[in-house]
Amino acid sequence: MEFVNAFRDLKLFGGAHAWITQSFIVVFTTLLIAFLQKLFLKRLSVRLTQNRFAWDDAIVDALRGPLTLLISLVGITFAAEIVATGTNTPLFGAAVPIRSVGVIIAIAWFLIRLIRAGEEKIITRSKMKGEEIDRTTADAIGKLLRISVIVTTGLVMLQTLGFSVSGVLAFGGVGGLAIGFAAKDLLANFFGGLMVYLDRPFVVGDWVRSPDRQIEGTVEKIGWRLCVIRTFDKRPLYVPNSTFATIALENPSRMSHRRIFETIGVRYDDAPVLKDILAGVRTMLAEHEEIAQDQLIMVYFNEYAASSLDFFIYCFTRTTVWSEYHRVKEDVLLKIMDIIVAHGAQVAFPTTTLDLPDGTFKEDALNKELSRAHAPSAGLTTQRA
Repeated sequence: MEFVNAFRDLKLFGGAHAWITQSFIVVFTTLLIAFLQKLFLKRLSVRLTQNRFAWDDAIVDALRGPLTLLISLVGITFAAEIVATGTNTPLFGAAVPIRSVGVIIAIAWFLIRLIRAGEEKIITRSKMKGEEIDRTTADAIGKLLRISVIVTTGLVMLQTLGFSVSGVLAFGGVGGLAIGFAAKDLLANFFGGLMVYLDRPFVVGDWVRSPDRQIEGTVEKIGWRLCVIRTFDKRPLYVPNSTFATIALENPSRMSHRRIFETIGVRYDDAPVLKDILAGVRTMLAEHEEIAQDQLIMVYFNEYAASSLDFFIYCFTRTTVWSEYHRVKEDVLLKIMDIIVAHGAQVAFPTTTLDLPDGTFKEDALNKELSRAHAPSAGLTTQRA
């Protein structure tokens, strides 16, 4: 009976301790709404994944965490205001600015999640449709959008807390000048990375090399400060982005064809069949299925070399794959060898011919002279003795 009288004296909604009941109701309602919205968004997401639109389920997925934060933050700060009013405690007076900052953070969090989800959706849908999309550009745009959201969120939060944004920007300008001098290399790498994203001289997965530096390999990562290039011996090479503004860079991954340019020599004794050999090589290249016929094809006698009659072949393969290119090149060279052999000729190699007129030396005198030339040490020893 005493407990009932005490409960009546509490006056839940109008007594001195009514703030306890009110704050309890607010917290309970907040938790209930947060639970219901999670359940609702979960079921909604399942239904939205069944349609053909990409952005509706991305919005719902991005909304889950921020909406829970927003509901919880608003409810708890509202309960804190009730407690502050009922108890006159200054500590709970911070509920209003906390709520304002929390709402801004929740909105920024939602936008960042939406940007990331949209980026993944675009790349996934493009792969499913078989369309080519530059992942490097998509990643760069996503990073720029997220940075913009973060910077804007910071400025709005400062303005909400009572700070002068103009003063902050002015201070940031002076501070940025000092930081710029102190971190010029870092800024150079940042803008170098920005130029890589905009100009796109290469993307992740490309094979690049520089004739100016010892840089050659496959691009693994493009960052804001440096790029990671995996060399062909599987070592990671970390190249600052500012380097790409001062060097010439070659991207063999974007070549349309691969070139075969070889010089082949036959013996001088095979001069009578040289024209037939050249004609046979031209016919072979014209009929080869893996040689690009829309590109320049040349087979010409080129030089009277020291020990051979040299001709060159100049053509392009259809494939740009490194291993396939070497297979095609091997096949072309072997077929040229077969053509040379089929005409009774041989591939030349360096030789020296010694021409002695008849009767200049007798055979015995020549043999003695050659023996003396091969054993000079004994004579030298005798002279020294």
